[in-house]
Amino acid sequence: MNHYETVFILNPVLSEDQIKETVKKYEDFLVSRGAEMVAKENWGLKKLAYPIQHKKSGFYHLFEFQAPGEVINPLEVEFRREERMMRYLTVRLDKHAIAWAEKRRNRNKEKA
Repeated sequence: MNHYETVFILNPVLSEDQIKETVKKYEDFLVSRGAEMVAKENWGLKKLAYPIQHKKSGFYHLFEFQAPGEVINPLEVEFRREERMMRYLTVRLDKHAIAWAEKRRNRNKEKA
């Protein structure tokens, strides 16, 4: 199982319930295909560096998970089909990135 991190941006006109529903949909999608969620983060509404679909902001979310490699293609196909999704990026983490992500999570826990 590989370690992955996915960041996705949702449309800013969505309600809080729609955002939670969409995030839950993709979390369930991953878990149903054998992925193990390591961490989830809601980064909230952020301003975009450049307009996407004529929008200047979006709701950012991060998933960190362990999954077999064959899960990523179907996940990204589902992202492309989703109208609420503006952008997404999935990367496989190496041992250094995993260590950095763990430090970031611990730092965020201390702040909270």
